[in-house]
Amino acid sequence: MRVLAFRHVPFEHLGRIEPELVRRGIGIDYADLYQPGAAEPDPARYDGLIFMGGAMSVNDGLPHLEREARWVAQAVEAGRPVLGVCLGAQLIAKALGASVYRNPVKEIGWFEIELTGEGAADPLFAGVGPRETVFQWHGETFDLPPGARWLASSTACCHQAFRIGSSAYALQFHLEVTPEMIADWCSQDMNCGDMREVRGPIDSAHNAARLTALAQQVFGRWCDLLAIQ
Repeated sequence: MRVLAFRHVPFEHLGRIEPELVRRGIGIDYADLYQPGAAEPDPARYDGLIFMGGAMSVNDGLPHLEREARWVAQAVEAGRPVLGVCLGAQLIAKALGASVYRNPVKEIGWFEIELTGEGAADPLFAGVGPRETVFQWHGETFDLPPGARWLASSTACCHQAFRIGSSAYALQFHLEVTPEMIADWCSQDMNCGDMREVRGPIDSAHNAARLTALAQQVFGRWCDLLAIQ
């Protein structure tokens, strides 16, 4: 088995998702279509697709994001596992007919999410606490696409996660980050505008142990979906 992971900036990579793939012997290829001259992959050759975060908007009209949106729709229609994180979640929402727009506030740092009733019963999230503190970094949000199952919310952002079908998942929050990744994001020039809006320093290790456990469960169970398609 093999998955294709789409990066949109070099520093937003698979993070804690990768160990779960490696543990199951699932191969990984990256697609970096934001880079000029990047080779275009054939997503149909892969067992699953993963779409990572990025500082841009899905509404920017970027050609590579428009191609990715078409591949999202094709993969979902074919019933193949799809996972989107932050920008990737917004991409899934837009690809499936929902609106993506500015959230009333930016969530940058550690925030609590709450599972919906469907989230508490979802195969990936079953057994997770009804409320969990997770890492966030986003200024936009999305409506739920037709047929989506709403899985999680937060005080400042209603739609934090959804599922389409049995194996396509969109997560607005970041379970994949390590303390090292968070520290790196805070130092990136691309993120300096966001950092000026943050009140006080971000503790990159604040909830690391719990986030590790959540990532192992949620991403591990998503990886297991690849074997049953």
